[in-house]
Amino acid sequence: MAIEMWSAFVLAVIVFCIIPGPTVILVIGQAMAHGKQSVLPLVSGVLAGDFVAMSLSLLGLGAVLATSAQLFLILKWFGVCYLIYLGYKTFTAKVETDAADSPTATKSGFSMFKDAFLVTALNPKDIVFFVAFLPQFITPSEPIAVQLSILILTFLSIVAINITFYTVFAGKMREHIKSASAKKWFNRIGGSALVGAGGITATMQKA
Repeated sequence: MAIEMWSAFVLAVIVFCIIPGPTVILVIGQAMAHGKQSVLPLVSGVLAGDFVAMSLSLLGLGAVLATSAQLFLILKWFGVCYLIYLGYKTFTAKVETDAADSPTATKSGFSMFKDAFLVTALNPKDIVFFVAFLPQFITPSEPIAVQLSILILTFLSIVAINITFYTVFAGKMREHIKSASAKKWFNRIGGSALVGAGGITATMQKA
């Protein structure tokens, strides 16, 4: 594909990624609660979720969501409830001064991967966004599959860098906080942010 088209896509994706949404709020909250061990499962979960969301969009679910208010509402409220549930679990998580950094005192990697995957993959706004966004950078006269592969790989690469930055930054902040009281406040801030993300998602309207 033309370098000008690809460059425009990269710029658009960077703007899209740096705007905090439910996924970014989730990874920050989880990283603040569980530290550096959360980086790999969270980044992997977000990438897998975005890949599924893009695949569903290309398969036509995005078009269905754009026309079906009922299906949009079902997915939206599932996401809202799940975000609020995660926020509650993070807010009320127990913290121990010495054990908080051990694997037994934190969520498993699979659990963090699952949370990041579900919040990302089942965001109806993202699915509709992909089905409207990706075709803008496709040249019909050129091989479609090759262009889609380039766009998807580019998008996932930028997302990986963005989410890794947010996760590492939040994890580093947690490592410098040693007291159980401070860690508890980190959990409360992260939990409140997730509940807030659920509230923001609840206000989404189907255009």
